[in-house]
Amino acid sequence: MIELEGVPELIDPVMVAAFEGWNDAGDAASTAVAHLEREWKGEVFAALDAEDYYDFQVNRPTVWMDAGVRKITWPTTRLSVVRVGGEKPRDLVLVRGIEPSMRWRSFCNELLGFAHELGVELVVVLGALLGDTPHTRPVPVSGVTSDSDLAQRMDLEETKYEGPTGIVGVLQEACTHAGVPAVSLWAAVPHYVSQPPNPKATLALLNRLEDLLDLRIPLGELPEDARAWQVGVDQLAAEDSEVAEYVQTLEEARDTAELPEASGEAIAREFERYLRRRDVNPPGGHATADGSDGASYLRDNPGNPAGKARPPRPPRPDTPGSTENSGDTGDSGNPGPDGEDTSED
Repeated sequence: MIELEGVPELIDPVMVAAFEGWNDAGDAASTAVAHLEREWKGEVFAALDAEDYYDFQVNRPTVWMDAGVRKITWPTTRLSVVRVGGEKPRDLVLVRGIEPSMRWRSFCNELLGFAHELGVELVVVLGALLGDTPHTRPVPVSGVTSDSDLAQRMDLEETKYEGPTGIVGVLQEACTHAGVPAVSLWAAVPHYVSQPPNPKATLALLNRLEDLLDLRIPLGELPEDARAWQVGVDQLAAEDSEVAEYVQTLEEARDTAELPEASGEAIAREFERYLRRRDVNPPGGHATADGSDGASYLRDNPGNPAGKARPPRPPRPDTPGSTENSGDTGDSGNPGPDGEDTSED
């Protein structure tokens, strides 16, 4: 039995979770939850026992000094609660940690125990995957669920993914089997610029979370950071003709695929978000589309001393059937009905 002392009765609580590791390309998902904690001044009320779930040779503890005293921070998963004000106040239970090294079923059961005790009505798990998406276009964010009724009610994709999965997929299925409504939101991070941070992907996840929960999230400096990030990647691409050519190929593919979808739905979502904000003052490897681990293109190596991105050349028209496998393709690099799941479910 989980006993929660000092936690007040919550209003329409929703659990929002993210985990560093395979399901967190560019640290986009974990940074999104960290942003919510920071902006709403979340108070940690519980932490899972690190000894139960983590291999400390994989996720090492860190030593730091506090007023001359050495202290150790152990890798774990922590829970905090924040209250979102407004006309319809509600509470968010924020879960932020690291993908566990072992005992995943027990890990999920422990989180579900907290959800049950707190009366959580919905679990939203954030993830980010590496994909064939250009940094110059809006970040694709897919919303998926295993519940067909929930998919219809919340305009989500019903997942059909089969393949390797991470803690996001396992937690979502654990929620489903326990009768707790659960949704996963996946942002696709360009595989050729996969190093964290990626404020543009974090911003996209928070915008989608706003739409899903019908609330307003204070964004702080994120929009400016996202613009600066894109300018920086633009400059990187401009310095390398291969990268520039590759990005152009991705842009053309993306624009062609989305042209028929120039419906008013996306515009309507942006307009609703604008209305929400108008009069309110602000208070290791990663999953890939094919389920493999992705490797960053921005790592220094003897052949690339400047550390510039060197993605593979796109397939040429005269090589039918050829594929460009970056090795960093995002798990659901092209988030779609199942794309986003690919990252992990």
